Amino acid sequence: MKIVVIGGTGLIGGKVVGKLRERGHDAVPAAPSTGVNTLTGEGLADALAGAQVVVDVSNSPSFDAAAVLEFFTTSTRNLLTAEAAAGVAHHVALSIVGIEGLPENGYFQAKVAQEHLIKEGPVPYSIVRATQFFEFVKGIADTAADGDTVRIPPVLFQPMAAEDVAEAVAGAAAEPPGKGTVEVAGPDVFRFDELVGKALRAWNDPRTVVADRHARYFGSELRERSLVPDEGRAHLAGLRFDDWLRRSA
Repeated sequence: MKIVVIGGTGLIGGKVVGKLRERGHDAVPAAPSTGVNTLTGEGLADALAGAQVVVDVSNSPSFDAAAVLEFFTTSTRNLLTAEAAAGVAHHVALSIVGIEGLPENGYFQAKVAQEHLIKEGPVPYSIVRATQFFEFVKGIADTAADGDTVRIPPVLFQPMAAEDVAEAVAGAAAEPPGKGTVEVAGPDVFRFDELVGKALRAWNDPRTVVADRHARYFGSELRERSLVPDEGRAHLAGLRFDDWLRRSA
């Protein structure tokens, strides 16, 4: 199959392209650097010609709430319109576990809007909701830092490797649509503050992690299970955080 991967040059997209090619598919990365712009529609028709599946793992260049909402809604509308015109049979999108539960998080609410457009759109779809990535832990610590102190809420956290996220997305793309929304998560549940502290120690980062129940996560105060799937609902990935951490350190 010809499978076009929107955002196919990024962290997840590049891995999805590789995994699809390993399965024998004609996986084509599409991004502004390849002449495809989902915000303006530039290059979409040519890129989608002959495609059976489109995978959307693109990301907003801005995290401002209004800009994120504009990116995901405009891009998704343009994609679905172009897919319908090209006869694409399956739209696969990457989303995030728990997005409905954090209304103060502008990024999460933009993903809610994106999912709604996909579900109401003209193309059969699969949505893969993933927990946070191991690769984001350093950025989360930087965002939560106040000098040498990193304030993290002591809630449950079940991250997974980008490699496993890509495997889940590629698997969904290689199968027929019809499964609706699936969730994937890491194999182990941690306390958020303890995991960040472990990572910083492994990286010889001198900052101190403090458990702060009211510390905000990208604008939202978290409940105990805000960032983890319901028990028994998610497919669990294989790579454990400690193994990934040893490699990264």
